[in-house]
Amino acid sequence: MSEVFEGYERQYCELSDNLTRSCTSASVLHGELKKQKLSEIKEGLDEADALIRKMDLEARSLQPSIKATLLAKLREYKHYLNNLKTDVKRITSTDTNQAARDELLESGIDGTTTVSADQKGRLLMSTERLNQSTDRIKESRRTMLETEELGVSILQDLHQQRQSLLHAHSTLHAVDDNISKSKKILTTISRRINKNKLILSSIIGALILAILIILYIKLVG
Repeated sequence: MSEVFEGYERQYCELSDNLTRSCTSASVLHGELKKQKLSEIKEGLDEADALIRKMDLEARSLQPSIKATLLAKLREYKHYLNNLKTDVKRITSTDTNQAARDELLESGIDGTTTVSADQKGRLLMSTERLNQSTDRIKESRRTMLETEELGVSILQDLHQQRQSLLHAHSTLHAVDDNISKSKKILTTISRRINKNKLILSSIIGALILAILIILYIKLVG
């Protein structure tokens, strides 16, 4: 396994453990302490996302057999991180709704006659719209990050395919050179065989002529 991947993985595991403990503690906090803890958690989630992307890039640069194993592990890490994000969203939503209710209660206590039911309803609707807008922003950011990861993954795959094609082209070029050399060798061998055949035929013809001359001399003598 890649040492670079293992380094990122250790950082991610430590960070995810810290985030899990922070979510647990944030759920029982209130007021400014809770807001501060949630802010720290969100920064940690961004850092975890960055580590996931780095691990993904490193895994895709390795051999196929190792890459498949690491990508499967990354899917588990992403799933766990998404669960943490869901918990944070739930804690944040609970805190926001509680703050809105507290504000309504305080307004009712300070001046019951000045705050009507319609005003309370509008305040609740505004709070709900604010929560929805925040959720949409977070969803858009998550989609952007996923799109970025997908783009990087596609570029990595295209780079690997290009390297494979270049390697195949080099191999074919080498095979073509070997075929050309083999053809030259076979042509040379064929020429030598034809030359040897011509020499052998000449020797045989000379021997036959010599035998005929000897027989003629004996018969005449």
